[in-house]
Amino acid sequence: MTSDDQKASVAISDHDKVADQSSGYTLSFKHEYSLSERFQRFLQAYPVAAPSIVLIVAVICFSVVVGDRFLHPFNLSLVLQQVTIIGIIGVAQTLIILTAGIDLSVGAIMVLSSVVMGRMAIDFGIEPSLALLIGLCVGALSGLMNGLMVTRLKIPPFIATLGSLSVFLSLNLWYSKSESIRSQDLDAGAPLLKWMGESISFFGANITYGSILMLLLFVVVWYALNWTSWGKHVYATGDDPDAARLAGIQTDKILLSVYIVAGVICAIGAWALIGRIGSVSPQAGTTANLDSITAVVIGGCSLFGGRGSIFGTLVGALVVGVFRNGLALAGVDVLWQEFTVGFLIIAAVSCDQWIRRGSA
Repeated sequence: MTSDDQKASVAISDHDKVADQSSGYTLSFKHEYSLSERFQRFLQAYPVAAPSIVLIVAVICFSVVVGDRFLHPFNLSLVLQQVTIIGIIGVAQTLIILTAGIDLSVGAIMVLSSVVMGRMAIDFGIEPSLALLIGLCVGALSGLMNGLMVTRLKIPPFIATLGSLSVFLSLNLWYSKSESIRSQDLDAGAPLLKWMGESISFFGANITYGSILMLLLFVVVWYALNWTSWGKHVYATGDDPDAARLAGIQTDKILLSVYIVAGVICAIGAWALIGRIGSVSPQAGTTANLDSITAVVIGGCSLFGGRGSIFGTLVGALVVGVFRNGLALAGVDVLWQEFTVGFLIIAAVSCDQWIRRGSA
């Protein structure tokens, strides 16, 4: 084959066709993908595959290095407990990032909602179930505020939620007076708020109701994203908002609904947070904002919107939990644990960029 023939064969893709005008037949030329290209297209079609591979490899490596302690059911359930809050908040963050936005206030909404729940039940003597409902309303109103800034005022999500982060943190400190509500007070006046911290034993593992709630939440949101028109509109809005509007999708309403739903999910996380720490603290969940973004990014959700799986966020949260737990059992300093998490974030974003180049 001559050099000109080689250049011509490389230029023809599997979708290119050349028509024979005299015979009326169409000749198809199939491009042979390299192993790298096939893997790239596989990751593009299944974004949860990459973090799943990392998770499996991490479990195998730590089970070899640490030994039976790592694979003990109690330790595995401990990992699940440790990622419960981040997993719930990660669900809210995933919905925002799927629309090509980002929410820096999810942790602040969670803490503010938890303080409102606790204060309403203990200080004002409101029925715990009603206090819980009021906390959910606070989360919804907080999400509504973010959504209105993005859709009505056209403020970029990063700037809008950066501002609301300071607003919610200030309201939290003002309303709580920087005081915590003790576990004993909750036991006496509002045991329902601590219910998420209760656990059930299962073959040596202690699984909390908060962890079960997290898993159910992932299933519900997965169904909403994949089997409802609302979920399809969320993906379409994040992928190409102009094309979505031309297709008749009211993108502003979709964005507003996403922020409201995310706020409610953060309030659900507040309930789980109270059960996790056994008290109401205005200082809890200070790193939830960044941790939720970490779980989403490592889980394979594109920061440019329109691509990602809700279960990828669960896998991403588990990856972080497994690495921190495994490194701690191996005696690695906390400094290097955070170094590893940072490296995983950079690797995940680099992988996303590589996949996007392959789809261009």
